[in-house]
Amino acid sequence: MATDLGELLVPYMPTIRVPRSGDRVYKSECAFSYDSPESEGGMYVCMNTFLGFGREHVERHYRKTGQSVYMHLKRHVKEVRRYLELNRDFNGDDYEYEDEAKLVIFPDHYEIPLPNIEELPALVSESVTIACDAVLNAGSAYKKQEADSWEDELQVSKHARSLRQHDSGVRIPPSGWKCAKCEMRENLWLNLMDGTVLCGKWFFDGSGGNGHALEHYRETNFPLAVKLDTITPDGADVYSFDEEEAVLDPYIAEHLSHFGIDMLKMHRNGNHTDNHVQTRASEWEVIQESGLKLKAVYGSGFTGIRNLGNSCYLSTTMQVVFSIAEFQRAYVGNLQRIFDYSPLDPTQDFTISPRMFKALVSKGHPEFSSNRQQDVQEFFLHFINMVERNSTGSENPSDVFRFIIEERIQCCQSQKVRYSQRVDYLMQLPVPVEAATNREEMIAYEIKRKDAEENMRAPPEPVRAHVPFTACLQAFAEPENVPEFWSPALQAKSAGVKTSRFASFPDYMVLQLKKFTFGLDWVPKKLDVSVDVPDFLDLNRFRSIGLQAGEEELPDLMPPIAVRQSFFCFSAPEIDESSVMQLAEMGFPLEACRKAVYYTGNMGAEMAFNWIIAHMEEPDFAEPLAIPAYMEPDLPSSSLATASPLDNQPPEESVAILTSMGFPRHHSIRALKAMNNNLERALDWIFTHPESEEESAGISDMIDSEPKDTSFSNTNTHSDSMLSPDQGLSSPRVRDGPGRYELFAFISHMGTSTMSGHYVCHIKKEGRWVIYNDHKVCLSERPPKDLGYMYFYRRLSSC
Repeated sequence: MATDLGELLVPYMPTIRVPRSGDRVYKSECAFSYDSPESEGGMYVCMNTFLGFGREHVERHYRKTGQSVYMHLKRHVKEVRRYLELNRDFNGDDYEYEDEAKLVIFPDHYEIPLPNIEELPALVSESVTIACDAVLNAGSAYKKQEADSWEDELQVSKHARSLRQHDSGVRIPPSGWKCAKCEMRENLWLNLMDGTVLCGKWFFDGSGGNGHALEHYRETNFPLAVKLDTITPDGADVYSFDEEEAVLDPYIAEHLSHFGIDMLKMHRNGNHTDNHVQTRASEWEVIQESGLKLKAVYGSGFTGIRNLGNSCYLSTTMQVVFSIAEFQRAYVGNLQRIFDYSPLDPTQDFTISPRMFKALVSKGHPEFSSNRQQDVQEFFLHFINMVERNSTGSENPSDVFRFIIEERIQCCQSQKVRYSQRVDYLMQLPVPVEAATNREEMIAYEIKRKDAEENMRAPPEPVRAHVPFTACLQAFAEPENVPEFWSPALQAKSAGVKTSRFASFPDYMVLQLKKFTFGLDWVPKKLDVSVDVPDFLDLNRFRSIGLQAGEEELPDLMPPIAVRQSFFCFSAPEIDESSVMQLAEMGFPLEACRKAVYYTGNMGAEMAFNWIIAHMEEPDFAEPLAIPAYMEPDLPSSSLATASPLDNQPPEESVAILTSMGFPRHHSIRALKAMNNNLERALDWIFTHPESEEESAGISDMIDSEPKDTSFSNTNTHSDSMLSPDQGLSSPRVRDGPGRYELFAFISHMGTSTMSGHYVCHIKKEGRWVIYNDHKVCLSERPPKDLGYMYFYRRLSSC
């Protein structure tokens, strides 16, 4: 029998490969579905391509490629480990598994259990055994993808599970901490074994200490410590002195409770962490509807998505987007065709990958390809961009979000106007905290908070600002000043104001409340606000009306060469030393700060900080500033001399400024096009839209003649092209209609900034609100519509 099976394998021996170092072995999830080795049919791994398939899809791969030999992996639950002493819920790590593996030859499904391979003829068994062992021992393709991202994932400490905490009776107070060995009151670390509070060492971010926490470890060998001002309901910063790196502690809640700290009642607040019991329910409790007996729901449309590690921003976006009929039709109703016409490597197909989706959609993006928390609004726009790229020649479901904004700029002195149009995909609403209806209560709280901080007392109960939604709409509609406005009518700089109105209304309107801002330490933080967002929304009063009788248009003229040269023809560089010092005080190298301020054109410390974050991994980050050669004022470039008002390209002088900062020419042109040639906003666009390797390889030869750009900004100009007034509404991709909408979904954020916290979403289905919290899906009892971050409205059909 063994000889017969060996003879069956012989014809396929040339197709059986041994995985090399660059190969990814997809053995934990099917390329088309959620099937895994734990599924009823197990997993089939192609011994040539190393792609994995569930039972339903493996024959399709065989028919398409002709590859016949697959390794069939099946995993059975053997037993559940018992951790009763931990008094915690079971999770996936609490199971022990028994694995079964065999080779299967298609199309006749001949099976060869791996232990029987040794019985095959020596010529066959030796090479097949090597290939099978290599597949079985290969790391998960997903872990390899994570390792390839630019930031390594934190690992669980080897001390976390076995940590023996001393029963010393130590209880950590909510504030007033001080190092046990010196007077330091910042950068304090709590040793998780004996409860000693000690200072850390001096770090680049400006936090300081005398190294007493490390000294304590050397004296006691107590390995784990947690930074006190980082404890929130979603985790804390833990350091292992023994392992000499930041680590994860899956039992951090239990370890902190040993010292009287309840993580679920913690929130970050300036220089201290507060764990006093609050009478007001926390944001985490309200948004997740904690304490309520929610009824779980299952089935089509009610399936959760497991958190892959800070992936809730992705899963909430997908839950909402795929509750829209157009996306269901494009990617679910058309599923069989997608499967049949998929590429040979489905892991690179945008329309398929389930778990692979995160790796694919974030490929080439330094933020979304990492394991850090992200801004769901930025990911939504990134996802729409990916849909745009992958919908060529087929239905584009993102058209349901697409609308046109008309911008009107008026010269305050001449009163002449200019109208232009741009495409957008969401409406950003400012949140004017100064319009809060409980302003007096907020002022009283701030006085009490400062007094408590000065006297080392627990802070008072926080007060959340209540901002009317009408105030947000009013702030959106108000005219805004245009900085550095050059008036063609006056041929000089003048005061200008801009207003924005809707030239079209989409089928689905997405609103984002601009809750995030920068703190004094340049870390993004969230406004603690409640906004009475309505169930029904009427935006018709914001419909644009175009050029009015009596209005005179600004002439279509370019600035004179002498004026344009003033942007880049200067005799010596100027560096804003105050901005340099602001950055240096944060702990960054002085030369890096000087370069950041210089390369961002003295636009302020915030813009320079963004430059630092984008360039701090570069090898010459802290090298002295090398000043490039300057253009002589009396020798203008030929491109400037020949520029004309009819040019479709961005002004060459603006391109020159960006390229002199070290940005690629094609990427600079894309940024200027996306931001309507506004230099400052183009620079911000570059920082928030780093080019991928694919883009840089394929776009450099064609960007100058590209008619339009499909990139987005994180400001309220997510434009992919500027349109003339008579061009936009005639586009078949713009679905105009009445501006009356009904709320059907919203995404909420919990935490203090976009860099941390957790996202959940609520979706109205079958007349009931449903909460999606990672893999848990339940009927909502009290949907917290006033605490949302992004809101999704659909057009009312009975307008």
